[in-house]
Amino acid sequence: MEARLIESVELAPEVRHFVYEAEGAERLDFLPGQFVCLSDLIQGKKITRAYSLASAPNGTGRFELCLNRVEQGHLSPRLFEMRPGDAMEMTPALGTFVLRDPPRDSIFIATGTGIAPFRSLLQGHLTASSPAFTLLFGVRYESHIYYRADFEEMARRFPHFRFWPTLSRPDAGWAGRSGHVQIHLEEAIGARRDLDVYLCGLKQMVDSTRGMLKEMGFDRKQIRYEKYD
Repeated sequence: MEARLIESVELAPEVRHFVYEAEGAERLDFLPGQFVCLSDLIQGKKITRAYSLASAPNGTGRFELCLNRVEQGHLSPRLFEMRPGDAMEMTPALGTFVLRDPPRDSIFIATGTGIAPFRSLLQGHLTASSPAFTLLFGVRYESHIYYRADFEEMARRFPHFRFWPTLSRPDAGWAGRSGHVQIHLEEAIGARRDLDVYLCGLKQMVDSTRGMLKEMGFDRKQIRYEKYD
């Protein structure tokens, strides 16, 4: 199966939103929160990397990714060089970073491009009758709040969804939350211990937040995470 690029749009410097068509299958079946692997030959060696899907299943072969260009990365520079019509080998969707069954009220915590699976999860599960979700999204600058308009529109439509962006390097005009995302964890959770918590982002954030949750009395089964360096 191949992923053929339809379009890409810059979200911030060195970060893009990609739209692909999965060729070789009538549709791409997956669960919100899963990932696909893309592969290409780089200097004669096959390089494969996993990327979280940033869209929900839609009954077609189209899917979306949110990727940052890693200067010394093996595959991301190639992805950023692709033009509409270019293709790359891909796998079917994989992964267990999905909502527990049955789903319940949950806290989502993301940093950087770790926002991708949460966009997929919210598109796939947030409805008028869904559990309540809170999304804590940590980035450095206001210009890096990827998909801000999408999440703000979700918050307007659904009162049981809270979108809390937080900036670690805010400018003087920022009136929202600031600091590292995990410092807002207790505010988001309150006194409740019957929530599930999902984490995706840099290893340091994920490990720190998991430790905080365990100290707060959360069972490991209530915590799902994906992390990267």
